[in-house]
Amino acid sequence: MIKDITLGQYFPGNSAIHRLDPRTKLLGMIAYIVIVFLVTKTPVFILPALFAAICIYLARVPFGYVIRSLKPIRFLLVFMFIVNLFMVRTGKTVIAFWIISITDEAIKQSVYITLRLVLLLVGKSLMTLTTTPIALTDGLERLLMPLTKIHIPAHELAMMMTIALRFIPLLIDETEKIMNAQKARGAMLDNGKFMDRIKALVPVLIPLFISAFRRADELAMAMECRCYHGGEGRTKLSELHYQKRDYLAYLSGAALLAVMIVLRQLGL
Repeated sequence: MIKDITLGQYFPGNSAIHRLDPRTKLLGMIAYIVIVFLVTKTPVFILPALFAAICIYLARVPFGYVIRSLKPIRFLLVFMFIVNLFMVRTGKTVIAFWIISITDEAIKQSVYITLRLVLLLVGKSLMTLTTTPIALTDGLERLLMPLTKIHIPAHELAMMMTIALRFIPLLIDETEKIMNAQKARGAMLDNGKFMDRIKALVPVLIPLFISAFRRADELAMAMECRCYHGGEGRTKLSELHYQKRDYLAYLSGAALLAVMIVLRQLGL
């Protein structure tokens, strides 16, 4: 399951999606989130799903690689689907057994929430898989730059968010190594009762925290040795510039957003 976590991982490539400006991807992701939450009818989910599928195809990223991001939370998706079945009481009763009552509105709500989470996770995975952490830092910093006028450190915020994102695959690899080492010593991490498996994770979490603090200390020391003192006065090796493909991406995203707004106003 740990290997299925794709957050923060980068899939090398030279596709049209890879070459997009990181600002385009970040703003596109925000628009995609709005589009997903504008859906009110189950059949309309086809539009954002089709848009995500086209982007995956253009990115030349294996579809199965993107779907891997759903495996670690499959139990959460099932749990939320079941919980929402009993949270909504309005609508026509479809299933009635003892004290259990499930309505058609509850089923619709459960399907909506599950599909929204799936589409959002797919979009998130596609953005991180096609954008390097450095590019994300530059794009996020440029987008937050207007906030510097009200004394909000845009560079530092972007740096912290990107470092946190970059550390995720490193910690995943470290966790995998520690778990394999503990299994080689006879630890039963995958067997036994639920509480026994939770207790068995203690020998994994302690060295993982120690390793994380060690990496953070090494990173801080490396930044100090390179005389890093924030974003003031720093220059960029590669400046961000919009290309024709970025404007086409904005146009396609705006068109889909406009269609979703019209469908929402029409009650579809």
